[in-house]
Amino acid sequence: MDLYAEAGQQALVNVLAYIIFIGISLYALQGLRIEQLFKKGKTFQIQLFYIFMSIVIGSTVADFFLDFLNWSQTIPYIFN
Repeated sequence: MDLYAEAGQQALVNVLAYIIFIGISLYALQGLRIEQLFKKGKTFQIQLFYIFMSIVIGSTVADFFLDFLNWSQTIPYIFN
């Protein structure tokens, strides 16, 4: 496989991992009652909080997942 195709596949996996894990974390955060921490009528701020927290959590989980994937792919090199 040529270098450009491999880099393209890696980029696609990275983008998909971030999108998926940010979406999962947004779904999980909606199970919490964060609204009770905010003043009444602050809907926009609550939504913004959900978006930012889902990006932070999803990015962290995606980083872990991608690092784990890369490390697991390099394990066979120990035995060479």
